[in-house]
Amino acid sequence: MSVSLVRRKVRSREDRRQRRHLRVRKRVHGTAVRPRLVVFRSLKHVEGQLVDDQGHHTLLGVSTRAPELRELRAKDSALKKADVARAAGKLLAERARTKGIERVVFDRAGYQYHGRVKAFADGAREGGLIF
Repeated sequence: MSVSLVRRKVRSREDRRQRRHLRVRKRVHGTAVRPRLVVFRSLKHVEGQLVDDQGHHTLLGVSTRAPELRELRAKDSALKKADVARAAGKLLAERARTKGIERVVFDRAGYQYHGRVKAFADGAREGGLIF
C-alpha cells in the first residue's frame, strides 16, 4: 500500500488578504447616498476611497501622499505612520462632508482592524463620518 501525500498550495499573504476581501465584498456594497469607504495599506502609506458600487465609480480618494499631509510630515518628522493615517482619515472626512456625504460603509479590504487601518477609521469618525 502506498500513501499519497496531499500537497496544499502555498498561498502568499497577499493572496489570503484578497480572499478575505472578496468574502467581505459579497455583502458590503456602497451607494451614492452611503458609499463604501475602502482602505488600502502599503508598507509606507495608507489610501482611502469612497466608492459608489451601484454607479461603478470612485467619488473621492485621499492618500498619505497628499500635499497637505506631506507638509504635516515635513513639519514633524517624529510622527508615526498611524498618526499620519489618522490625519488622512480626517482629511477624507472633511472632503466628503463638502460633497454632502455623511454616512459610509467601512471596508477594511481584508486587513486586520488594527494599527493604521484603525487609525484611519478613527480619523474619519473624528472628521464627522458616520459608519
